[in-house]
This record gives sequence, structure tokens and C-alpha cells, in this order.
Amino acid sequence: MTDRIYPASKPNSNPPQTLNGNGNPSFPATKAQLYGATRPVYRPQPKSRRHRRSCCCLCCLWSTLLIIALVFLAAIAAGVVWLLYHPQRPTFSVSTVRISRFNLTTSKDTTSHLNSQLDLAISTRNPNKKIVFLYDPITVTVSSTGVDVGNGSFPSFTHGTKNTTTLKTSISSSGAADLDAASATSLKSDLKRKNGLPLEIQLETKVKVKMGSLKTKKVGVRVTCDGIDVAAPKGKTPSSLSPSSDPKCKVDLRFKIWKWTF
Repeated sequence: MTDRIYPASKPNSNPPQTLNGNGNPSFPATKAQLYGATRPVYRPQPKSRRHRRSCCCLCCLWSTLLIIALVFLAAIAAGVVWLLYHPQRPTFSVSTVRISRFNLTTSKDTTSHLNSQLDLAISTRNPNKKIVFLYDPITVTVSSTGVDVGNGSFPSFTHGTKNTTTLKTSISSSGAADLDAASATSLKSDLKRKNGLPLEIQLETKVKVKMGSLKTKKVGVRVTCDGIDVAAPKGKTPSSLSPSSDPKCKVDLRFKIWKWTF
């Protein structure tokens, strides 16, 4: 019997691939495997920080430009007002200070009491041709080397253009004012001065400024007058300003922004 020889089976065109140590197929690889190996894995990208920085820079730039523009417009408005009205501050001067009563006593419990009365006249001048000042009531405080010796007030008034107004009032201590030992000693020493009792007068009020038909908001005004010497009264004869007195008054405008006063 003759032996039959059978042909070998057709070799597989896609031989099995072995995996390397990383779990990837070793070469040669199929086309599908090659595409899968080279395709990038999708990962969500975080938002770019450059965009945020550019937005912040633009906001800062526009804010700065806006502030500069507002300051520029305010400067132009102030210049126009100055050219049209030439605004000037009002001036104040002390006309009369007379002490009709100034009694300083000490009780048995070593408490000192002050009973005082002063007659005060203040002149104020408006040097402006086109500006009117509208004053609220004015509070007056008189002190001597820091010790309060009397309080009073002036009524509200309208100060016209190119006008000088004299304000008169009576200043007194509230009843018999109690003083501590240091204040009483200071006043007794000042009463013996050759030039007289040194006084300081302080006025505080609020004022509106009227320019034509325009009225501003109320602005705080403080007037401080010093360099005032008044001799102590003798008996019932009141005393007035000493010849050595050289009263000078300083005017400060006080602007209030939120909780701060300037």
C-alpha cells in the first residue's frame, strides 16, 4: 500500500502577537494596533490663567483711566469756578472782649467753682463780589490755657457780598462750673499776670456757599482766635482788652467724608 502525502495547512496570515513587558503588542503589529497606539488619549484641559490675567489687567487699566478722567474734569470745573467767581475765604477778627464777672472760689471740700460772664463782639468780612455765605448758628467756646471759662452762641445769618457783619453775644460759665485742682491753680496764676488773662476763642458752625443760582452743601467751618489778653475785673468795673493784645483769627474749612473729618 502506498502512503499518501497530505499538503500542510495554509499558514495563518495574521500570526499571533506577543505582548511586551508594558502590555503593548510587539512588532510586527497590525494596522489597527498601530492606529490605536498612536492615537492620543483625551484629557480635559484646565482653563487658561492667561485669560484671567488679561481680564484683570483690562479692568485695572479702565479703572485707572476713569479715575484720571474724573480728576481731570474736576480740575476743569474748579478752574472755571475760579475764573468766574474768584472765591476767597471770609475773615474774622475780635472787636471787643469784656469780662464783667470772673469769680473763682474754693469750697471746704477743696472743690473750686468758676462763675464768669464775658461780653464778646466778633467782626466777619465777606471779601467776595459774587459769593454769599449762609451760616448756621455758631457755637462759641472761650478758654484760658486749656481751661473752659465760658460758652455761648451766635444766631444764624446770611453774609452778603462785600459786607462786614459784627456778631455780639454774652459768654458765661454754666452755673458755677466745677474745676479740678490743676485747672484752678492754672487760672489763679493767669489772673496775676501783668498782661492779663490769656484767652482763646473758638467758633464752630456750618456754612453753605451760594454762587449765583448754585448752592453747595454745608461745609464745616472752625475759627480760632488767640493772642487775646484781658485784665481781671476789679469790683464792679468790667475789664477789656489789654494794650498788649494782638488777636489773630484763623479760619479752617472742615470737610467730612464718611466718618473722617478733614
